[in-house]
Amino acid sequence: MRILVVEDEPTLLAQLAHAITAAGHTVETAADGATARYLGEEENFDAVVLDLGLPVVDGLSVLRHWRAQGRQMPVLILTARSAWHEKVTGMDAGADDYLSKPFHMEELLARLRALLRRLSPHSSAEWQCGSIRLDTRQATVSVDGQPLILTSHEFKILSLLMQRMGEVLSRTELSEHLYPHDSERDSNTIEVFVGRLRKKLPPGSIETVRGLGYRLHPADPAP
Repeated sequence: MRILVVEDEPTLLAQLAHAITAAGHTVETAADGATARYLGEEENFDAVVLDLGLPVVDGLSVLRHWRAQGRQMPVLILTARSAWHEKVTGMDAGADDYLSKPFHMEELLARLRALLRRLSPHSSAEWQCGSIRLDTRQATVSVDGQPLILTSHEFKILSLLMQRMGEVLSRTELSEHLYPHDSERDSNTIEVFVGRLRKKLPPGSIETVRGLGYRLHPADPAP
């Protein structure tokens, strides 16, 4: 999934980016409210981790602006433990969850997984498509109970296909979830990663919809 992390404290921002990336997501970062507001307007994110005490533009103003623009991605706000009123105001402004500082990174990742499940047909942290099982907590994949070794890009593509199982996803959409917004996005490389995935997954798991993109569905059982 593609996650925007907004935090002005450099050490915490780096820790958040590292932990969320290690969990198998693509992370974009912003250290001030103006940058965050722009990215949230111009880019598509599956979720946002948003600190409220930001320079330039405060987090609540950023959140209100996104919601006024019709941006509906789940938002997890970070607040100081003593600022209980910010939690209430943040939820009223359109936040989906909040976490008080200081916090355990494991709890943040668990809350983030819960927000992402709202976008998914899967009801638990373990997603399944036929014999394919993806554990969002451990960032692992297995087929028929056997561990599957994937590169980070292969894992990210499979995660998005599984999250939106049955939908057709274009190469451009997959590319946007794979690379940061300021990097060169070559949608043609998606064919390479999908080709590698096909060799590792049960035959027929990933369908090519000509002219549109790719779709994941349970493979037909072997006769």
